[in-house]
Amino acid sequence: MHSRRNFLGNVATGLAAAAQPSGRVLGANDKIRVGIIGPGARGMELVHQAMLCPNVEMAAFCDVYTARLEAGKKVAPGAKTYMDYRYMLDDKSIDAVLIATPQHLHKEHFVASIEAGKNVYQEKTMAFNPEHAKAMRAAYNKNRKLVVGIGHQHVSTGMVEDARGWLKEGGMGKITAIVADHWRNTPAGKAQWARPVYPDMTSENVLWNKFLGDAPKRDFDPNRFINWRFFWDYSGGNVYENMCHTLSIWYKLLDLQIPKQVNMVGGLYIWKDGREVPDTMTVTMEHPEDILFSWVSGFGNDRRGFAEDLLGTEGTITRANQVRYWPQKVNRPQGAERVGTTKTNPNGHMQNFIDCVRSGKEPNCPFEIGFRISIACRMAVESYRQGRAMRWDPVKEEIV
Repeated sequence: MHSRRNFLGNVATGLAAAAQPSGRVLGANDKIRVGIIGPGARGMELVHQAMLCPNVEMAAFCDVYTARLEAGKKVAPGAKTYMDYRYMLDDKSIDAVLIATPQHLHKEHFVASIEAGKNVYQEKTMAFNPEHAKAMRAAYNKNRKLVVGIGHQHVSTGMVEDARGWLKEGGMGKITAIVADHWRNTPAGKAQWARPVYPDMTSENVLWNKFLGDAPKRDFDPNRFINWRFFWDYSGGNVYENMCHTLSIWYKLLDLQIPKQVNMVGGLYIWKDGREVPDTMTVTMEHPEDILFSWVSGFGNDRRGFAEDLLGTEGTITRANQVRYWPQKVNRPQGAERVGTTKTNPNGHMQNFIDCVRSGKEPNCPFEIGFRISIACRMAVESYRQGRAMRWDPVKEEIV
């Protein structure tokens, strides 16, 4: 096991990379060199997805925890490793950066990557709060030639393509509501999301202050480090983990704007293990398009699973294990039920991002959708924490 001194002692590796030629113009067959900030559990999933794309090389891993750098070297032995992302971004030969750090750090790493001239795949939820979202937008607006894709992978599925086709054909009438469920369960004693604290998670092997970023200063706590999803300082809880994905589908298909008003209720009804974020919740969002979006979720029963109903006066689109269209016979007596048939490429979302890095086209989930989803999610979190409905001021771009 290498300590952080070993890695920091090898900073010269990163400095040497900075001497390489500056940004490249990519041809259709050129190899795309990718680095990642945050190769944890989700980050390594992204690494494997990127490596499945033709002509992609994992060139660098950056993390504040030494064990993750060692794990990265096993996957891509030729990659460089860094504990300070700034040295990685100095490498002019890196074309794209995957960011999969805790949510409170997204803004810091995104802005730095954009300012370094890198294309960015930003894991969800894109921004921690409106201030972060606006700072990220300001950085991106300075270089719109860069490709930015947000990690809402469901927008790249065949089910979304089928639903898009049905919406274009008509047959929905006036859409007034979206009703969604997201339910999970785990065996008794195995808490949802809980990750073990390993002996090597010490202040010697974790750059604690780098993990904290601009969050409140605290003494080193390995449980807060590995189980950051439990705590409001770093996480938006299940709203940021799963509601954001449901929003992404319908924000993409219907071009929904930021909600006018959001209300969230719920609580910690099961997992009283020190976590702060709720395990059971209901969120209602009133959108300016006169659509009421409801999302209900919990970690105590999986009978309802996940499903979404898009409700119109002439039809319903249901997305669960399949996507289906159901006519409202009262208004479409001749309408027929339909089942989606478009297949999904399991690696389609990452491949779309890589393709766009080559072509300069807009990814399936562009920055603007990620921005709106971030605000909606923060409105829900603030509603829960403040115990009242939250409204969006579109002029000041503030939650009130």
